[in-house]
Amino acid sequence: MAFFWILLVPAILTAILVINSSISLARNYMIARKIGVPIRVIPIDHTNPLWMTVDRKVLYYVRKLPGFLGDNSFTRYNFRCWEMYDRLRQHQEMGDAFVIVTPARIWFYLSNPEALMDCFRRRTDFPRCVEMTEILNVFGKNLSTVEGQQWKTQRKIISTCFNEQNHKVVWKESLLLSRDMLSYWSRQPSVMTSAQDLRTLSLHVLSAAGFGRHYQFEGHTERSNASAAASYNSSLQTILDNCVLIMVLGPSFLAKARPWLPGTWKLAKLADKCAAFQRYMTEQYEEEKRKMLTQKGTGAAKTLISSLVSASQAEARTGGGIGLSESEVYGNMFMMNFAGHDTTAHTFTFAIYFLAANPQVQDWLSEELHAVLGDNQADWKYASSFPRLKRCLAVMLETLRLYTIVAISKWVGDEHVSLQVGRRTIVLPPKTMWIPSYAAVQTDPKYWGPDALTWRPSRWIQAGAKPGEEELIVIERGTFLGWSEGARDCPGKKFSQVEFVATMATLFRDWRVHPVPVHDGESQEEAQKRVLDLIEHDSAPLLLLQMLHPERAPLVWRRR
Repeated sequence: MAFFWILLVPAILTAILVINSSISLARNYMIARKIGVPIRVIPIDHTNPLWMTVDRKVLYYVRKLPGFLGDNSFTRYNFRCWEMYDRLRQHQEMGDAFVIVTPARIWFYLSNPEALMDCFRRRTDFPRCVEMTEILNVFGKNLSTVEGQQWKTQRKIISTCFNEQNHKVVWKESLLLSRDMLSYWSRQPSVMTSAQDLRTLSLHVLSAAGFGRHYQFEGHTERSNASAAASYNSSLQTILDNCVLIMVLGPSFLAKARPWLPGTWKLAKLADKCAAFQRYMTEQYEEEKRKMLTQKGTGAAKTLISSLVSASQAEARTGGGIGLSESEVYGNMFMMNFAGHDTTAHTFTFAIYFLAANPQVQDWLSEELHAVLGDNQADWKYASSFPRLKRCLAVMLETLRLYTIVAISKWVGDEHVSLQVGRRTIVLPPKTMWIPSYAAVQTDPKYWGPDALTWRPSRWIQAGAKPGEEELIVIERGTFLGWSEGARDCPGKKFSQVEFVATMATLFRDWRVHPVPVHDGESQEEAQKRVLDLIEHDSAPLLLLQMLHPERAPLVWRRR
Protein backbone atom coordinates (compact mmCIF):
# COMPACT_ATOMS: atom_id res chain seq x y z
CA MET A 1 0.00 0.00 0.00
CA ALA A 2 2.81 2.37 0.88
CA PHE A 3 4.45 1.67 -2.47
CA PHE A 4 1.15 2.52 -4.20
CA TRP A 5 1.03 5.95 -2.52
CA ILE A 6 4.70 6.56 -3.32
CA LEU A 7 3.81 6.19 -6.99
CA LEU A 8 0.41 7.88 -6.82
CA VAL A 9 1.39 11.13 -5.10
CA PRO A 10 4.04 12.17 -7.68
CA ALA A 11 1.65 11.17 -10.46
CA ILE A 12 -1.11 13.36 -9.02
CA LEU A 13 1.25 16.31 -8.53
CA THR A 14 2.55 15.92 -12.09
CA ALA A 15 -1.00 15.81 -13.44
CA ILE A 16 -1.93 18.96 -11.51
CA LEU A 17 1.17 20.73 -12.85
CA VAL A 18 0.40 19.70 -16.44
CA ILE A 19 -3.26 20.74 -16.16
CA ASN A 20 -2.36 24.08 -14.58
CA SER A 21 0.29 24.78 -17.23
CA SER A 22 -2.13 23.85 -20.01
CA ILE A 23 -4.79 26.21 -18.67
CA SER A 24 -2.24 29.03 -18.33
CA LEU A 25 -0.93 28.36 -21.83
CA ALA A 26 -4.45 28.46 -23.30
CA ARG A 27 -5.27 31.68 -21.43
CA ASN A 28 -2.07 33.39 -22.61
CA TYR A 29 -2.70 32.21 -26.16
CA MET A 30 -6.17 33.76 -26.21
CA ILE A 31 -4.73 37.06 -24.94
CA ALA A 32 -1.89 36.96 -27.48
CA ARG A 33 -4.27 36.46 -30.40
CA LYS A 34 -5.67 39.95 -29.79
CA ILE A 35 -2.24 41.49 -30.46
CA GLY A 36 -2.64 40.58 -34.12
CA VAL A 37 0.87 39.34 -34.94
CA PRO A 38 2.14 35.83 -35.77
CA ILE A 39 2.27 33.45 -32.79
CA ARG A 40 4.45 30.51 -31.84
CA VAL A 41 3.67 28.30 -28.83
CA ILE A 42 6.12 26.46 -26.56
CA PRO A 43 5.16 24.26 -23.57
CA ILE A 44 7.75 25.49 -21.04
CA ASP A 45 8.84 29.05 -20.39
CA HIS A 46 12.48 29.21 -21.45
CA THR A 47 13.38 31.28 -18.36
CA ASN A 48 11.99 28.74 -15.89
CA PRO A 49 14.94 28.27 -13.47
CA LEU A 50 14.56 24.49 -13.30
CA TRP A 51 14.24 24.20 -17.07
CA MET A 52 17.31 26.41 -17.54
CA THR A 53 19.43 23.83 -15.73
CA VAL A 54 18.56 21.08 -18.25
CA ASP A 55 17.24 22.81 -21.41
CA ARG A 56 20.19 22.23 -23.71
CA LYS A 57 20.72 18.63 -22.59
CA VAL A 58 17.06 17.70 -23.07
CA LEU A 59 16.76 19.40 -26.46
CA TYR A 60 19.96 17.74 -27.67
CA TYR A 61 18.18 14.38 -27.52
CA VAL A 62 14.75 15.63 -28.64
CA ARG A 63 16.29 17.02 -31.85
CA LYS A 64 17.43 13.51 -32.75
CA LEU A 65 13.81 12.39 -33.13
CA PRO A 66 12.56 11.98 -36.72
CA GLY A 67 10.62 14.59 -38.66
CA PHE A 68 8.36 17.05 -36.90
CA LEU A 69 9.07 15.45 -33.50
CA GLY A 70 12.64 16.73 -33.63
CA ASP A 71 12.09 19.95 -35.58
CA ASN A 72 9.34 22.16 -34.18
CA SER A 73 8.74 25.28 -32.08
CA PHE A 74 9.81 23.44 -28.93
CA THR A 75 13.25 22.56 -30.28
CA ARG A 76 13.66 25.89 -32.07
CA TYR A 77 12.59 28.37 -29.37
CA ASN A 78 12.52 26.57 -26.02
CA PHE A 79 16.03 27.34 -24.74
CA ARG A 80 18.08 30.31 -23.63
CA CYS A 81 19.53 32.52 -26.33
CA TRP A 82 17.74 30.76 -29.17
CA GLU A 83 17.76 34.14 -30.94
CA MET A 84 21.51 33.91 -31.47
CA TYR A 85 21.10 30.74 -33.52
CA ASP A 86 17.99 31.85 -35.40
CA ARG A 87 19.36 35.32 -36.24
CA LEU A 88 17.10 36.99 -38.82
CA ARG A 89 15.25 33.82 -39.84
CA GLN A 90 12.21 34.23 -37.56
CA HIS A 91 11.58 37.82 -38.67
CA GLN A 92 11.99 36.86 -42.33
CA GLU A 93 9.21 34.34 -41.76
CA MET A 94 6.92 36.44 -39.54
CA GLY A 95 7.73 40.12 -40.08
CA ASP A 96 9.02 42.87 -37.76
CA ALA A 97 6.98 41.64 -34.79
CA PHE A 98 5.80 38.27 -33.51
CA VAL A 99 4.85 36.59 -30.24
CA ILE A 100 5.95 33.45 -28.42
CA VAL A 101 3.39 32.15 -25.93
CA THR A 102 4.39 30.08 -22.88
CA PRO A 103 2.45 29.00 -19.77
CA ALA A 104 4.20 31.73 -17.77
CA ARG A 105 3.95 34.76 -20.05
CA ILE A 106 3.68 36.30 -23.50
CA TRP A 107 6.93 37.25 -25.26
CA PHE A 108 6.82 40.01 -27.87
CA TYR A 109 9.81 40.14 -30.25
CA LEU A 110 10.55 43.29 -32.25
CA SER A 111 13.14 44.08 -34.95
CA ASN A 112 11.96 47.44 -36.33
CA PRO A 113 14.65 50.06 -35.42
CA GLU A 114 12.24 53.02 -35.15
CA ALA A 115 9.88 51.06 -32.91
CA LEU A 116 12.82 49.79 -30.85
CA MET A 117 14.04 53.32 -30.14
CA ASP A 118 10.49 54.39 -29.28
CA CYS A 119 10.35 51.60 -26.69
CA PHE A 120 13.73 52.51 -25.22
CA ARG A 121 12.66 56.13 -24.83
CA ARG A 122 9.40 55.17 -23.09
CA ARG A 123 11.02 53.94 -19.89
CA THR A 124 7.84 54.02 -17.80
CA ASP A 125 5.78 52.17 -20.43
CA PHE A 126 8.46 49.51 -20.86
CA PRO A 127 10.25 49.08 -17.52
CA ARG A 128 12.78 46.39 -16.76
CA CYS A 129 11.25 43.10 -15.64
CA VAL A 130 12.82 42.61 -12.22
CA GLU A 131 11.63 39.00 -12.20
CA MET A 132 14.10 38.33 -15.00
CA THR A 133 17.04 39.90 -13.20
CA GLU A 134 16.44 38.31 -9.79
CA ILE A 135 19.21 35.88 -10.66
CA LEU A 136 21.65 38.72 -9.83
CA ASN A 137 20.23 39.20 -6.32
CA VAL A 138 22.80 36.74 -5.00
CA PHE A 139 24.17 39.09 -2.33
CA GLY A 140 21.58 41.87 -2.34
CA LYS A 141 19.51 44.13 -4.56
CA ASN A 142 21.43 46.15 -7.14
CA LEU A 143 21.13 48.43 -10.14
CA SER A 144 20.09 45.54 -12.40
CA THR A 145 17.29 44.34 -10.12
CA VAL A 146 15.50 47.47 -8.86
CA GLU A 147 12.99 49.86 -10.39
CA GLY A 148 11.54 53.32 -9.79
CA GLN A 149 13.21 55.64 -7.28
CA GLN A 150 15.58 52.90 -6.12
CA TRP A 151 16.92 52.58 -9.65
CA LYS A 152 17.35 56.36 -10.00
CA THR A 153 19.26 56.51 -6.71
CA GLN A 154 21.54 53.60 -7.53
CA ARG A 155 22.15 54.76 -11.11
CA LYS A 156 23.21 58.21 -9.89
CA ILE A 157 25.58 56.72 -7.30
CA ILE A 158 27.21 54.25 -9.68
CA SER A 159 27.52 56.76 -12.53
CA THR A 160 29.68 59.07 -10.39
CA CYS A 161 32.71 56.79 -10.69
CA PHE A 162 32.59 56.44 -14.49
CA ASN A 163 34.52 59.56 -15.46
CA GLU A 164 37.66 60.52 -17.36
CA GLN A 165 39.82 60.27 -14.24
CA ASN A 166 38.68 56.68 -13.81
CA HIS A 167 39.12 55.91 -17.51
CA LYS A 168 42.78 56.95 -17.26
CA VAL A 169 43.20 54.34 -14.52
CA VAL A 170 41.49 51.76 -16.74
CA TRP A 171 43.82 52.61 -19.63
CA LYS A 172 46.98 52.42 -17.53
CA GLU A 173 45.99 49.23 -15.73
CA SER A 174 44.92 47.54 -18.98
CA LEU A 175 48.28 48.31 -20.59
CA LEU A 176 50.24 46.96 -17.62
CA LEU A 177 48.21 43.77 -17.27
CA SER A 178 47.98 43.04 -20.99
CA ARG A 179 51.77 43.39 -21.34
CA ASP A 180 52.23 40.83 -18.59
CA MET A 181 49.62 38.58 -20.21
CA LEU A 182 51.33 38.86 -23.59
CA SER A 183 54.67 38.03 -21.99
CA TYR A 184 53.11 34.90 -20.49
CA TRP A 185 51.41 33.89 -23.75
CA SER A 186 54.56 34.43 -25.82
CA ARG A 187 56.45 31.96 -23.62
CA GLN A 188 53.94 29.17 -24.28
CA PRO A 189 54.32 26.80 -27.25
CA SER A 190 50.53 26.93 -27.46
CA VAL A 191 47.92 28.75 -25.38
CA MET A 192 44.82 26.81 -24.34
CA THR A 193 43.83 29.14 -21.51
CA SER A 194 42.98 32.32 -23.43
CA ALA A 195 39.50 32.60 -21.91
CA GLN A 196 40.72 32.12 -18.32
CA ASP A 197 43.61 34.55 -18.79
CA LEU A 198 41.38 37.20 -20.33
CA ARG A 199 38.98 36.82 -17.41
CA THR A 200 41.90 37.38 -15.05
CA LEU A 201 42.96 40.51 -16.92
CA SER A 202 39.45 41.94 -16.97
CA LEU A 203 38.88 41.13 -13.30
CA HIS A 204 42.13 42.81 -12.27
CA VAL A 205 41.34 45.93 -14.31
CA LEU A 206 38.01 46.16 -12.54
CA SER A 207 39.64 45.54 -9.15
CA ALA A 208 42.02 48.45 -9.68
CA ALA A 209 39.71 50.98 -11.33
CA GLY A 210 36.54 50.02 -9.50
CA PHE A 211 37.73 48.89 -6.09
CA GLY A 212 41.22 50.35 -5.67
CA ARG A 213 42.98 46.97 -5.39
CA HIS A 214 45.91 46.17 -7.66
CA TYR A 215 46.91 42.62 -8.56
CA GLN A 216 49.71 41.33 -10.75
CA PHE A 217 48.71 39.21 -13.72
CA GLU A 218 49.18 35.49 -13.21
CA GLY A 219 48.83 33.10 -16.14
CA HIS A 220 46.40 30.25 -15.63
CA THR A 221 49.15 27.63 -15.45
CA GLU A 222 51.35 29.80 -13.20
CA ARG A 223 48.71 30.87 -10.72
CA SER A 224 49.20 30.18 -7.04
CA ASN A 225 45.97 28.96 -5.47
CA ALA A 226 47.07 30.54 -2.20
CA SER A 227 47.20 34.08 -3.59
CA ALA A 228 44.48 36.58 -2.74
CA ALA A 229 43.83 37.24 -6.42
CA ALA A 230 43.39 33.54 -7.16
CA SER A 231 41.00 33.06 -4.25
CA TYR A 232 38.95 36.09 -5.31
CA ASN A 233 38.93 35.00 -8.96
CA SER A 234 38.03 31.40 -8.16
CA SER A 235 35.19 32.33 -5.82
CA LEU A 236 33.67 34.82 -8.24
CA GLN A 237 33.93 32.47 -11.20
CA THR A 238 32.29 29.60 -9.35
CA ILE A 239 29.41 31.87 -8.34
CA LEU A 240 28.95 33.21 -11.88
CA ASP A 241 29.02 29.71 -13.36
CA ASN A 242 26.34 28.54 -10.91
CA CYS A 243 24.10 31.60 -10.66
CA VAL A 244 21.00 29.70 -11.77
CA LEU A 245 21.51 27.04 -9.11
CA ILE A 246 22.17 29.70 -6.46
CA MET A 247 18.97 31.50 -7.47
CA VAL A 248 16.98 28.26 -7.12
CA LEU A 249 18.43 27.36 -3.71
CA GLY A 250 19.41 30.75 -2.28
CA PRO A 251 22.72 31.68 -0.58
CA SER A 252 21.12 31.46 2.86
CA PHE A 253 20.06 27.85 2.22
CA LEU A 254 23.59 26.97 1.11
CA ALA A 255 25.05 28.57 4.24
CA LYS A 256 22.65 26.70 6.53
CA ALA A 257 23.08 23.39 4.71
CA ARG A 258 26.89 23.59 4.53
CA PRO A 259 27.60 21.84 7.89
CA TRP A 260 25.63 18.81 6.69
CA LEU A 261 27.20 18.54 3.23
CA PRO A 262 30.27 16.36 2.52
CA GLY A 263 33.18 18.54 1.46
CA THR A 264 33.49 16.80 -1.92
CA TRP A 265 29.94 17.64 -2.97
CA LYS A 266 29.42 20.41 -5.53
CA LEU A 267 26.93 22.17 -3.24
CA ALA A 268 29.47 22.20 -0.41
CA LYS A 269 32.11 23.76 -2.65
CA LEU A 270 29.58 26.28 -3.93
CA ALA A 271 28.61 27.22 -0.37
CA ASP A 272 32.29 27.70 0.50
CA LYS A 273 32.85 29.96 -2.52
CA CYS A 274 29.78 32.06 -1.67
CA ALA A 275 31.02 32.47 1.90
CA ALA A 276 34.54 33.34 0.72
CA PHE A 277 33.29 35.97 -1.71
CA GLN A 278 31.01 37.47 0.95
CA ARG A 279 34.03 37.74 3.28
CA TYR A 280 36.01 39.41 0.51
CA MET A 281 33.29 42.01 -0.07
CA THR A 282 32.89 42.61 3.67
CA GLU A 283 36.64 43.20 4.01
CA GLN A 284 36.55 45.71 1.13
CA TYR A 285 33.53 47.44 2.61
CA GLU A 286 35.08 47.78 6.07
CA GLU A 287 38.43 48.88 4.63
CA GLU A 288 36.76 51.59 2.57
CA LYS A 289 34.86 52.85 5.61
CA ARG A 290 38.17 53.16 7.47
CA LYS A 291 39.68 55.05 4.52
CA MET A 292 36.80 57.48 4.51
CA LEU A 293 37.45 58.29 8.16
CA THR A 294 41.21 58.76 7.76
CA GLN A 295 41.10 60.56 4.39
CA LYS A 296 38.13 62.79 5.12
CA GLY A 297 38.50 66.06 3.30
CA THR A 298 41.70 65.04 1.45
CA GLY A 299 40.01 64.69 -1.93
CA ALA A 300 40.72 60.99 -2.30
CA ALA A 301 40.07 59.59 -5.77
CA LYS A 302 36.60 58.26 -6.39
CA THR A 303 36.23 54.56 -7.15
CA LEU A 304 33.11 52.48 -7.41
CA ILE A 305 33.50 51.13 -3.90
CA SER A 306 34.06 54.60 -2.43
CA SER A 307 30.87 55.83 -4.11
CA LEU A 308 28.91 52.85 -2.79
CA VAL A 309 30.23 53.16 0.76
CA SER A 310 29.66 56.91 0.82
CA ALA A 311 26.06 56.29 -0.19
CA SER A 312 25.63 53.62 2.48
CA GLN A 313 26.97 56.01 5.11
CA ALA A 314 24.44 58.62 3.99
CA GLU A 315 21.69 56.04 4.45
CA ALA A 316 22.98 55.18 7.92
CA ARG A 317 23.05 58.87 8.93
CA THR A 318 19.66 59.88 7.59
CA GLY A 319 17.62 56.69 7.38
CA GLY A 320 15.68 58.54 4.73
CA GLY A 321 16.14 56.16 1.84
CA ILE A 322 18.53 58.48 -0.02
CA GLY A 323 21.50 56.13 0.07
CA LEU A 324 22.22 52.42 0.03
CA SER A 325 21.77 49.77 2.67
CA GLU A 326 24.76 47.55 3.42
CA SER A 327 23.17 44.64 1.55
CA GLU A 328 22.66 46.91 -1.49
CA VAL A 329 26.36 47.78 -1.36
CA TYR A 330 27.19 44.07 -1.52
CA GLY A 331 24.59 43.54 -4.24
CA ASN A 332 26.11 46.27 -6.40
CA MET A 333 29.65 45.08 -5.74
CA PHE A 334 28.66 41.67 -7.06
CA MET A 335 26.73 43.16 -9.98
CA MET A 336 29.74 45.22 -11.04
CA ASN A 337 32.03 42.20 -10.76
CA PHE A 338 29.58 40.34 -12.97
CA ALA A 339 28.71 43.09 -15.45
CA GLY A 340 32.09 44.81 -15.40
CA HIS A 341 34.35 41.83 -15.87
CA ASP A 342 32.60 38.77 -17.28
CA THR A 343 30.93 40.65 -20.14
CA THR A 344 34.20 42.24 -21.25
CA ALA A 345 36.14 39.00 -20.78
CA HIS A 346 33.77 37.06 -23.06
CA THR A 347 33.95 39.85 -25.66
CA PHE A 348 37.76 39.63 -25.50
CA THR A 349 37.65 35.87 -26.07
CA PHE A 350 35.38 36.11 -29.12
CA ALA A 351 37.53 38.92 -30.54
CA ILE A 352 40.86 37.11 -30.06
CA TYR A 353 39.55 34.00 -31.83
CA PHE A 354 38.02 36.03 -34.66
CA LEU A 355 41.38 37.77 -35.09
CA ALA A 356 43.24 34.45 -35.05
CA ALA A 357 41.04 33.36 -37.96
CA ASN A 358 41.51 36.66 -39.82
CA PRO A 359 45.23 37.55 -40.11
CA GLN A 360 44.44 40.37 -42.56
CA VAL A 361 42.51 42.16 -39.79
CA GLN A 362 45.53 41.80 -37.50
CA ASP A 363 47.63 43.56 -40.15
CA TRP A 364 44.95 46.25 -40.43
CA LEU A 365 45.10 46.82 -36.66
CA SER A 366 48.90 46.91 -36.62
CA GLU A 367 48.88 49.56 -39.35
CA GLU A 368 46.74 51.85 -37.19
CA LEU A 369 48.71 51.13 -34.02
CA HIS A 370 52.03 52.05 -35.63
CA ALA A 371 50.51 55.20 -37.12
CA VAL A 372 49.18 56.35 -33.74
CA LEU A 373 51.76 54.99 -31.28
CA GLY A 374 54.87 55.06 -33.47
CA ASP A 375 57.92 53.33 -32.05
CA ASN A 376 57.16 54.40 -28.49
CA GLN A 377 57.19 51.25 -26.38
CA ALA A 378 56.08 52.60 -23.03
CA ASP A 379 54.35 55.95 -22.73
CA TRP A 380 51.00 55.52 -24.49
CA LYS A 381 48.85 58.41 -23.29
CA TYR A 382 45.13 57.85 -22.84
CA ALA A 383 44.07 61.33 -23.96
CA SER A 384 46.10 61.33 -27.18
CA SER A 385 45.91 57.63 -28.08
CA PHE A 386 42.48 56.21 -27.22
CA PRO A 387 40.38 58.64 -29.32
CA ARG A 388 42.44 57.83 -32.43
CA LEU A 389 42.39 54.03 -32.22
CA LYS A 390 39.15 53.62 -34.12
CA ARG A 391 40.08 50.31 -35.72
CA CYS A 392 40.69 48.71 -32.33
CA LEU A 393 37.27 49.91 -31.21
CA ALA A 394 35.74 48.66 -34.46
CA VAL A 395 36.90 45.14 -33.58
CA MET A 396 34.90 45.36 -30.35
CA LEU A 397 31.82 46.77 -32.06
CA GLU A 398 31.86 44.13 -34.78
CA THR A 399 32.30 41.33 -32.26
CA LEU A 400 29.35 42.56 -30.21
CA ARG A 401 27.27 43.00 -33.34
CA LEU A 402 27.47 39.27 -34.07
CA TYR A 403 27.78 38.00 -30.49
CA THR A 404 25.97 40.31 -28.08
CA ILE A 405 27.00 39.05 -24.65
CA VAL A 406 24.00 40.32 -22.65
CA ALA A 407 20.45 39.84 -23.92
CA ILE A 408 18.06 42.71 -23.23
CA SER A 409 14.54 42.18 -21.90
CA LYS A 410 11.83 44.53 -20.67
CA TRP A 411 8.09 44.29 -20.21
CA VAL A 412 4.82 46.19 -20.35
CA GLY A 413 3.65 47.68 -17.05
CA ASP A 414 0.17 47.39 -15.54
CA GLU A 415 -1.67 49.06 -18.44
CA HIS A 416 -2.16 48.29 -22.12
CA VAL A 417 0.45 50.04 -24.27
CA SER A 418 0.18 50.97 -27.95
CA LEU A 419 3.22 50.83 -30.20
CA GLN A 420 3.70 51.98 -33.79
CA VAL A 421 5.51 49.31 -35.83
CA GLY A 422 5.88 50.50 -39.40
CA ARG A 423 2.38 51.46 -40.55
CA ARG A 424 0.64 49.36 -37.90
CA THR A 425 -0.42 50.23 -34.38
CA ILE A 426 -0.01 47.27 -32.05
CA VAL A 427 -1.59 47.17 -28.59
CA LEU A 428 0.31 45.10 -26.04
CA PRO A 429 -1.48 43.71 -22.97
CA PRO A 430 -0.12 44.25 -19.44
CA LYS A 431 2.84 42.15 -18.31
CA THR A 432 3.86 41.24 -21.86
CA MET A 433 7.61 40.65 -22.10
CA TRP A 434 9.22 42.86 -24.74
CA ILE A 435 12.42 41.57 -26.36
CA PRO A 436 14.48 43.66 -28.80
CA SER A 437 15.53 41.18 -31.49
CA TYR A 438 19.17 42.25 -31.37
CA ALA A 439 20.46 39.13 -33.14
CA ALA A 440 18.10 39.86 -36.05
CA VAL A 441 18.41 43.63 -36.43
CA GLN A 442 22.20 43.49 -36.01
CA THR A 443 22.51 41.00 -38.90
CA ASP A 444 19.85 42.43 -41.20
CA PRO A 445 21.29 43.06 -44.70
CA LYS A 446 19.07 46.16 -44.97
CA TYR A 447 21.32 47.89 -42.44
CA TRP A 448 24.59 45.94 -42.61
CA GLY A 449 24.91 44.89 -46.25
CA PRO A 450 24.88 41.50 -47.98
CA ASP A 451 27.76 40.21 -45.83
CA ALA A 452 25.93 40.97 -42.56
CA LEU A 453 26.78 37.54 -41.11
CA THR A 454 30.50 37.99 -41.81
CA TRP A 455 32.84 39.35 -39.13
CA ARG A 456 34.33 42.43 -40.84
CA PRO A 457 35.41 45.26 -38.48
CA SER A 458 36.26 47.60 -41.36
CA ARG A 459 32.52 48.09 -41.96
CA TRP A 460 32.55 50.44 -38.95
CA ILE A 461 35.20 52.79 -40.41
CA GLN A 462 34.45 55.67 -42.78
CA ALA A 463 36.47 55.39 -45.97
CA GLY A 464 39.02 57.92 -47.14
CA ALA A 465 41.08 58.94 -44.12
CA LYS A 466 44.55 57.82 -43.06
CA PRO A 467 45.05 55.37 -40.15
CA GLY A 468 44.85 57.31 -36.91
CA GLU A 469 42.63 59.97 -38.48
CA GLU A 470 39.63 57.79 -39.29
CA GLU A 471 36.13 58.08 -37.85
CA LEU A 472 33.43 55.54 -37.11
CA ILE A 473 30.40 55.41 -39.37
CA VAL A 474 27.13 56.87 -38.11
CA ILE A 475 24.66 53.99 -37.85
CA GLU A 476 20.88 54.18 -37.72
CA ARG A 477 19.67 54.25 -34.12
CA GLY A 478 18.17 50.93 -33.10
CA THR A 479 20.27 48.78 -35.44
CA PHE A 480 23.03 48.11 -32.87
CA LEU A 481 22.19 47.34 -29.23
CA GLY A 482 25.53 46.20 -27.85
CA TRP A 483 25.17 48.32 -24.68
CA SER A 484 21.38 48.75 -24.81
CA GLU A 485 19.88 52.18 -25.52
CA GLY A 486 18.05 55.01 -23.81
CA ALA A 487 18.20 55.96 -20.12
CA ARG A 488 19.09 52.40 -19.15
CA ASP A 489 22.12 51.98 -21.36
CA CYS A 490 25.20 50.47 -19.75
CA PRO A 491 26.90 53.02 -17.43
CA GLY A 492 30.22 51.24 -17.93
CA LYS A 493 30.17 51.44 -21.73
CA LYS A 494 33.26 53.64 -22.11
CA PHE A 495 35.01 51.80 -19.26
CA SER A 496 34.79 48.59 -21.30
CA GLN A 497 35.81 50.33 -24.53
CA VAL A 498 38.93 51.83 -22.98
CA GLU A 499 39.92 48.47 -21.50
CA PHE A 500 39.36 46.71 -24.82
CA VAL A 501 41.26 49.22 -26.95
CA ALA A 502 44.26 49.34 -24.59
CA THR A 503 44.49 45.55 -24.59
CA MET A 504 44.20 45.30 -28.39
CA ALA A 505 46.94 47.92 -28.73
CA THR A 506 49.30 45.89 -26.56
CA LEU A 507 48.58 42.57 -28.21
CA PHE A 508 48.56 43.48 -31.90
CA ARG A 509 51.00 46.31 -32.49
CA ASP A 510 54.02 44.01 -32.70
CA TRP A 511 52.53 40.53 -32.40
CA ARG A 512 50.37 38.10 -34.33
CA VAL A 513 48.16 35.27 -33.11
CA HIS A 514 47.67 32.05 -35.07
CA PRO A 515 45.59 28.92 -34.51
CA VAL A 516 47.76 25.90 -33.79
CA PRO A 517 47.20 23.00 -36.22
CA VAL A 518 45.56 20.14 -34.32
CA HIS A 519 46.47 17.35 -36.73
CA ASP A 520 49.29 16.63 -39.14
CA GLY A 521 48.97 18.35 -42.46
CA GLU A 522 46.38 20.93 -41.38
CA SER A 523 47.06 24.17 -43.26
CA GLN A 524 46.68 27.64 -41.75
CA GLU A 525 43.58 28.22 -43.88
CA GLU A 526 42.02 25.00 -42.59
CA ALA A 527 42.92 25.92 -39.01
CA GLN A 528 41.35 29.36 -39.44
CA LYS A 529 38.13 27.81 -40.77
CA ARG A 530 38.10 25.40 -37.82
CA VAL A 531 38.29 28.36 -35.41
CA LEU A 532 35.38 30.11 -37.14
CA ASP A 533 33.35 26.89 -36.98
CA LEU A 534 34.11 26.61 -33.26
CA ILE A 535 32.88 30.16 -32.66
CA GLU A 536 29.67 29.54 -34.57
CA HIS A 537 28.77 26.08 -33.27
CA ASP A 538 30.24 26.00 -29.77
CA SER A 539 28.99 29.29 -28.34
CA ALA A 540 26.07 29.38 -25.92
CA PRO A 541 24.88 31.15 -22.78
CA LEU A 542 25.63 29.83 -19.35
CA LEU A 543 24.78 33.04 -17.59
CA LEU A 544 26.11 35.15 -20.48
CA LEU A 545 26.81 34.26 -24.09
CA GLN A 546 30.31 32.81 -24.36
CA MET A 547 32.55 30.38 -26.17
CA LEU A 548 32.06 27.11 -24.33
CA HIS A 549 35.31 25.34 -25.22
CA PRO A 550 37.88 27.77 -26.65
CA GLU A 551 40.61 25.44 -25.37
CA ARG A 552 39.75 23.14 -28.28
CA ALA A 553 41.45 25.68 -30.56
CA PRO A 554 44.88 26.39 -29.03
CA LEU A 555 46.63 29.57 -30.16
CA VAL A 556 50.25 30.64 -30.56
CA TRP A 557 51.66 34.17 -30.39
CA ARG A 558 54.58 35.26 -32.60
CA ARG A 559 56.36 38.58 -32.90
CA ARG A 560 55.97 40.37 -36.23
